[in-house]
Amino acid sequence: MQDKQQDRTRYICTYSMESTFQPLSQGLFKQVIQPGCGPPIKPGDVITVHCTGSITTPPKKFWSTTDPGQTPFTFQVGVGKVIAGWDEGCLSMMRGERAMLVKCYFLNIHLTIPPNADLMFDIIVLAVN
Repeated sequence: MQDKQQDRTRYICTYSMESTFQPLSQGLFKQVIQPGCGPPIKPGDVITVHCTGSITTPPKKFWSTTDPGQTPFTFQVGVGKVIAGWDEGCLSMMRGERAMLVKCYFLNIHLTIPPNADLMFDIIVLAVN
């Protein structure tokens, strides 16, 4: 298992060096699409985001707050109540920022996502309370 994790991390690291993705931690990478403004988000803040989650290979959306009938998602950041990688990714953002987060499969623990799937989240921070 450790070798697979290292191989996957090397793949994403190689990919990120050739693009604008920056590593946040092992297995989590961020690309800023639109900068935000204001103070950084802090642990314990309640934030509201629009988010689209996709499997990277093959590309396939599995959830979006912008789909019909969906609403922006509000959660307390930094306390482990969301999918692995979201806390760290969102803590690196500001209000108004739009970023892509890529999360390697070994961080996945969600049962509706296929095993060994790398995930990409397009997140826009709408509000910080």
